[in-house]
Amino acid sequence: MNRFALLLSVALLLPAGLAQAAEVQYFDVPAGDHPHDVAPASDGTVWYTGQHKGVLGRLDPKTGEVERIPLGEGSRPHGVIVGPYGAAWVTDSGLNAIVRVDAISKEVRSFPLPKAGTNANLNTAAFDGEGRLWFTGQTGIYGRLDPKTGKMDVWNAPKGKGPYGITATPNGEIYYVSLAGSFLGKPNLATGETELIEPESQGAGTRRVWSDSKGRLWVSEWNAGNLSVYDPASKAWTVYRLPGTEPHAYSVYVDANDKVWVTDFAANAVLKFDPMTETFESFPSDKDGAAVRQMLGRQGEVWGAESGTDRLVVIRDEKPDEGVTD
Repeated sequence: MNRFALLLSVALLLPAGLAQAAEVQYFDVPAGDHPHDVAPASDGTVWYTGQHKGVLGRLDPKTGEVERIPLGEGSRPHGVIVGPYGAAWVTDSGLNAIVRVDAISKEVRSFPLPKAGTNANLNTAAFDGEGRLWFTGQTGIYGRLDPKTGKMDVWNAPKGKGPYGITATPNGEIYYVSLAGSFLGKPNLATGETELIEPESQGAGTRRVWSDSKGRLWVSEWNAGNLSVYDPASKAWTVYRLPGTEPHAYSVYVDANDKVWVTDFAANAVLKFDPMTETFESFPSDKDGAAVRQMLGRQGEVWGAESGTDRLVVIRDEKPDEGVTD
């Protein structure tokens, strides 16, 4: 298999202007894996969920080799993040469980949801400031797992179906969004009760959310085609329309320099947004139907999973970011 696909050094700047030099690189993963979410680790490897094959993949970008770890019969992994000690934490909708994969031993440990979370259609997860894992389920639940004790709590979400993306702020607070419910929610870390925050656009389809260094929440609005940001200090929203016609914003990620990355399915591209200049820079895929559903990054790199092409993509800025994000 040709692990190393095309290297690109030109990006399209929107609005019109000179593009900064950047490198885009693609890595093939086994055909049919349908990589959904991706999580770069501090050791240089990159985890991804092979949703259609029930595996957790681990790419070595230096060699292009992929190791695949089966998660169990019926597995259908959706989200993956890197947690304490470098372990990968997976939200597995097929197993209806949170799954931990040890980075060294590759041991797979499953934390099944209680009866209250039956058929949750698990989506994504994030660790709060106390080391507890919060997660979302699209059938209308969100929950919290204490990895130290294995205790798990599940709550019904406001407006029912739709909980999707989730993030932690620098001070350890948790926010999640609901795609069907079109809201931003802030759960009380002690009681679990959600504070409901309505976006400016009605029926926006809030899909993913990510915090910047100031604790502001950046939200991808799938239905509205917007990138929006909520400032908890001022309780105010700012909304930015994605460029092009009929955009559909899927994933969102904020890098160490507070640049915001969002994917647009209509444009088949990863977009970089600079909040200072309020401009978008576009990195179109070299293949149709890339369908990048989620992004994460580390120093100087932003990674995404092209679920439609069975590839991982990395964009390396000309000037590496400072700091590492796992």
